[in-house]
Amino acid sequence: MDAVQMDSKTSPFRQTNGGDGGQDQCIWSSPGWGCKIDIGRQIFCNRSLNMKNIVAVGFDMDYTLAQYMPETFESLAYNGTIRKLVYDLGYPPELLKWSFDWKYMVRGLVLDKKRGNILKMDRHKYVKVAYHGFTEISKEEKMATYGNTLLRDSFDEPDYALIDTLFSLAEAYLFAQLVDFKDKNSTKVPDGADYSRMYKDVRAAVDLCHRDGTLKQMVEKDPGKYINEDLHIVPMLKMLRDSGRATFLVTNSLWDYTNVVMNFLCEKRTMNGSSPCNYDWLENFNVVITGSAKPGFFHEENRSTLFEVEPESGMLLNTDNGSPIPQMGSTSPRLPPNGMKKACRVFQGGSVGHLHKLLSVEASSQVLYVGDHIYGDILRSKKVLGWRTMLVVPELEREVELLWKSRDIRKELQMLRKQRDLIEDQIHHLKWSLKFECLDDGKKLKLSSELKDLELQRDKVRLRHQVGQRECHQKFHKVWGQLMKTGYQNSRFAHQVERFACLYTSQVTNLSLYSPDKYYRPGEDYMSHESDIVIV
Repeated sequence: MDAVQMDSKTSPFRQTNGGDGGQDQCIWSSPGWGCKIDIGRQIFCNRSLNMKNIVAVGFDMDYTLAQYMPETFESLAYNGTIRKLVYDLGYPPELLKWSFDWKYMVRGLVLDKKRGNILKMDRHKYVKVAYHGFTEISKEEKMATYGNTLLRDSFDEPDYALIDTLFSLAEAYLFAQLVDFKDKNSTKVPDGADYSRMYKDVRAAVDLCHRDGTLKQMVEKDPGKYINEDLHIVPMLKMLRDSGRATFLVTNSLWDYTNVVMNFLCEKRTMNGSSPCNYDWLENFNVVITGSAKPGFFHEENRSTLFEVEPESGMLLNTDNGSPIPQMGSTSPRLPPNGMKKACRVFQGGSVGHLHKLLSVEASSQVLYVGDHIYGDILRSKKVLGWRTMLVVPELEREVELLWKSRDIRKELQMLRKQRDLIEDQIHHLKWSLKFECLDDGKKLKLSSELKDLELQRDKVRLRHQVGQRECHQKFHKVWGQLMKTGYQNSRFAHQVERFACLYTSQVTNLSLYSPDKYYRPGEDYMSHESDIVIV
């Protein structure tokens, strides 16, 4: 990726002087749009995308349209998983006293199942930060374990687990707790439970929580406790539809849960202002597909049956690849609720081939899909289909704001690094002279004294640099640092974003801040901004 600085020459914002010494205002200069956009709400671009060529815009639901509150929703998932481990999988009752720190884990980490380690690595798969449970691994041990292999480790399944969704943070935290627990109480874990077995048990417990419906039932009772309210979702969808584009929803959640969540998000904000607890939110979409079983949904050879969902009863009706089939008995599809401008059909299952047919899409490049999951939403739709993609990264809003606020310390770190490199060059030159040049004793003594002074000076600069690095690192996250950087390199997570996401942003509704016909171009890119944060 080309290096791009956040300045007035390459930023998609026109900088204006605020006059108060604070952050300059960023004003979008696209003709005819003219809205102010905070830096944390910017849409960043990896590959050119002309929205005029997009005929259909699709969305995932969970953690895309619906942003869950980690302090409540992930804690709910964590507590449910603990109960499954204790009551179903034989773990000791004292686990029930554990609590979840929802701020500790971040996306982009890798769990080493065999060793009980949690890793953060750069784009080249060099491990830069490593913990065993909650204990930091020394640089020497880290190099011995992950840096001296003849063959590069892929850090993929089955020996590793990728923490690439916000849904995975609770299970990663629980895994770290179990690692520490086993190290201190090896006799209290189930017989034969090594680190890999414990991770497998955690995954099984998580699956049990989702299968028995406990989590979704709690959300249904009080959606506002677990889902952030976003007043901009309906206006964004209306803007896209008014611009002549089709909109669709593809989610792995089934119809009953999808209807609850979307009713909450669109409550009292539907086009006709009707009351909640109905199906008015469907008027914001052309097609809704539930129970899609992504990422398998994106494979064209997928032969999953497509059923039509009757919204009022939740009944599944047979279709002929999306075309209605006369139903036996008294059951028949009902007409859409009165007041809908256009009927939205709801389906379950099927594959991307069915979706293209329902939307009358002629080319995959005419579809933009917005999701939060690198592998489940973005990689498959981009790599297999050639869809255009936008990744939602909620953490990005805070990250870019911190990046801006830390610009002074990052400039200082850059100067210290240059100063250190200059001194290192002088030291190397003096050592070369002392070793290979013919010098008299007086000259050698003088050069040796200069060498010692330079080495002391280098050590002072290096210490200042290390202290500054640590301070800057901890401004982003006290343990894992910056999400998109590891050392001087992009993090592995950032590398995945760069490879598979055409666009990426902090919130799905940031789309509404830009013209629906905008031409996104590379250079509007956060990850390539200079970041002098190094983990030492």
